[in-house]
Amino acid sequence: MELRNGREHSCDEEGLTEVTKGTESFRIEILFGVRQGDSDVFVSSQPREAYTSSTVWPESYAVAEMKFFKYIARRAPSNSLHLKCLQFFTRLQLGLGFSTYATKTIVMHLLNIVPVHEWRRRHFVRRLLDISESLGTCVEVRRLNHFIFGNRRLPLEICLPPEVLMASSRNLFHDLEMDPVAHSQAMSQYVDLHRWLKQILNNEQTRTPRRLVHRGANNGANEEVGRYLDANEGYIGNQEGAGNEAVNVGNEGEEDEDNGANGEENNNDAGNAQDLDNPAANDEANAGNELVERGQADNFGRIVMENVQWPVQDLLIGCHWIILLMDSFAVYFQRVLSNSFYPVLQGAIGVGSAFEGWSPREQDVVYQVLVPMTPPRGHSFHLELESAGQRHVRNFRVRVQQECTCGSARRGKNRLCFLHHPEEELRSNQDPSLVDTLCTDSYLDVHKTARWFYQLVRAVWPALLQSHNWHLVLLPSRRSCQFKVTNGTESFRTEILFGVRQGDSDIFVSSQPREAYTSSTVWPESYAVAEMKFFQYIARQAPSDSLHLNCLQFFTRVQVGFGFSTYTIKTIVMHLLSIIPMSQWRRGYFVRRLVDISESLRTCVEVRRLNHFIVGNRGLPLEIRLPPEVLMASSYNLFHDLEMDPVAHSQAMSQYVDLQRWLKLIVNNEQ
Repeated sequence: MELRNGREHSCDEEGLTEVTKGTESFRIEILFGVRQGDSDVFVSSQPREAYTSSTVWPESYAVAEMKFFKYIARRAPSNSLHLKCLQFFTRLQLGLGFSTYATKTIVMHLLNIVPVHEWRRRHFVRRLLDISESLGTCVEVRRLNHFIFGNRRLPLEICLPPEVLMASSRNLFHDLEMDPVAHSQAMSQYVDLHRWLKQILNNEQTRTPRRLVHRGANNGANEEVGRYLDANEGYIGNQEGAGNEAVNVGNEGEEDEDNGANGEENNNDAGNAQDLDNPAANDEANAGNELVERGQADNFGRIVMENVQWPVQDLLIGCHWIILLMDSFAVYFQRVLSNSFYPVLQGAIGVGSAFEGWSPREQDVVYQVLVPMTPPRGHSFHLELESAGQRHVRNFRVRVQQECTCGSARRGKNRLCFLHHPEEELRSNQDPSLVDTLCTDSYLDVHKTARWFYQLVRAVWPALLQSHNWHLVLLPSRRSCQFKVTNGTESFRTEILFGVRQGDSDIFVSSQPREAYTSSTVWPESYAVAEMKFFQYIARQAPSDSLHLNCLQFFTRVQVGFGFSTYTIKTIVMHLLSIIPMSQWRRGYFVRRLVDISESLRTCVEVRRLNHFIVGNRGLPLEIRLPPEVLMASSYNLFHDLEMDPVAHSQAMSQYVDLQRWLKLIVNNEQ
């Protein structure tokens, strides 16, 4: 023990330091770590197991998790109790076999989905029930996904190395998958925990949530909470006949109440039998019941809508502002490039989720635009299909060919023919050909095109009117031009993609990559413009109170972390929009449409097939123009990998089960 500045310091054998002064005491553990690149993931000295070799440094996500809680703290209201919920439940489950880290992971998942304004005092009991039900579901399906590992939807301020970001999510309940005895024991421990929680809540019927928060694990709420825990029918099951799948524990000793309910049902049945002789009364009763059900569905849709955090920015205003900015750029691009041999830039086309009217993100909306390029004078573009043997992928190369311009009557700089004038004369009197500037082996190079466009934007920006009030920040990208413009109160993030149109259709080859690594001379086929035009068509057909975009946005956010891509969900919704009348996308149908999306996803995973919405679709609106080879093609399967890999299919089925239970949990909590 050592005395410094009036404080006593002591160290134990595990390296823990305790600092005391009078009545205060602080226990400190100092860990050592090595950062992975410039990310928030380290390898650290903190052990994962009882015995860890002295040369082993486990991967640590502690810094990333700390930054997530800081992110939540900035967004949460001052009276948020999300940390008290976590602290309450971790103390409650002590001695029942579940780790503190498992509870923390569940709470982090919930914080990612439940709006932060629903963690106030009046929601305290409901959030405890959410944690309990989530734990029960995870134990039952033997899976709890790690919150950081493989989570591509974390706040942008949390930096992950690529191998962590792109990995399949790690199952914290892996031992339960491998050991049936451990799984049985965990289920028994959960039953004990759930009963203990119910007992705490029911034993304090007269106490308020405020006192429950302050008194810790010995306080509770009211009788309604007990009934809520015992409820075993979900809204999804009631709506669609999906059945009762909610975990139901703690109903022992309630036979009398159940018998009373059964007696009431029998009396109702008798009354129904007497009414068989009165068809008019039955019709009136049925009409009344239908109105009640519609009212309940509409009210429930309203509750869900109010409790979902939609994008902070007004997407219509954002899209309009971005198009005006791109129009301003286009004026100067035309002046700068009018007498050059660089690609001719056409007017930008808004694509992606923001221009379709929705966004998978609450904040940091990315506005994507596609800038079509045509060949400059003396050049031509020729699209060459790179992977003709692979029907599920269409990648192209853009071959740039020089054309004869000897017949041109115009004279002056840059008017010589690249094919028929001597090289020395061309070098002295003419700018380099596109083949020599933005191509690799005569093929248009995406990386070179992106670098050139960055230089163009940087040079033109000071001349724009917007530069007087807005600040431009260029963001790194190898296959597009990304930047953010801010004025102190507002911010718009933009990604400019480059493309070459196939004929006069709405299908392009674009710079947007499909895979983690795409060669610089490969231009994948893009259907973004056709999909944007489909959503525009639907918007014109839909009633003003249609919630089809809200359904898409809600479901894409619900499924974050479950392994399904946003594009998969968007494809399913586009298929549903093609077959369900637009009058049935109003608020009263909101939950039913969510169930349709969920069931469609389940079917597609089961049969290992999800047809691409554009390729081979002969039922698209006439205004969407497809080239013949796309229109007449057999629709390619977005779930091609599930066909080829039984392990991937099994994993996808497991992920769907988790997602369906999670969706049901969210919906049931809003009844």
